[in-house]
Amino acid sequence: MAENNETQAAPAKKGKLKLIIMLVVVVILAIVLSVVGTLWFLGGGLPGMGDDSGEAQEVTEEAFTPSNYHVLDKAVVTTIQAEGRQRYGQVHLALESGSPEALEAAMLHMPLIRSQLVMVLGSSDFNNLQTPEGRQALADRMLATVNQVLEQEGEAPIKRVLFTNFVVQ
Repeated sequence: MAENNETQAAPAKKGKLKLIIMLVVVVILAIVLSVVGTLWFLGGGLPGMGDDSGEAQEVTEEAFTPSNYHVLDKAVVTTIQAEGRQRYGQVHLALESGSPEALEAAMLHMPLIRSQLVMVLGSSDFNNLQTPEGRQALADRMLATVNQVLEQEGEAPIKRVLFTNFVVQ
């Protein structure tokens, strides 16, 4: 009777082993297919699999240019009229540019730029400044103002005006 039990145990172990091997093969196949699919969609195809036309594809890569920043030492502070009351606005700014020459020009003309930025902040609507869209619109107007001053002085423009701190009360 003992012999009979041993012969039945061996086929059960073989069946489990086959099942485990099949599961491992399916998992590996799924991983390979997901990697191939990702490379296909992100890279436009797999390496070595190109057009049959034989034409070489030109890849134009833009050279990476790191941004340069200049943080204004003093905040732009002014009063803002809102519903018949005077409100207070304080903005700490940083200027972003692709070239250090544009930032040097901005630092050279900083008194004129600060004066114009105070005017832009002071003429803003207080209620709009409390929304993200209003703050973004203010940043866009400040960028246009800074670039207008730099253009008048014959200098290169900057990319963005960034708020490092923004307070309205």
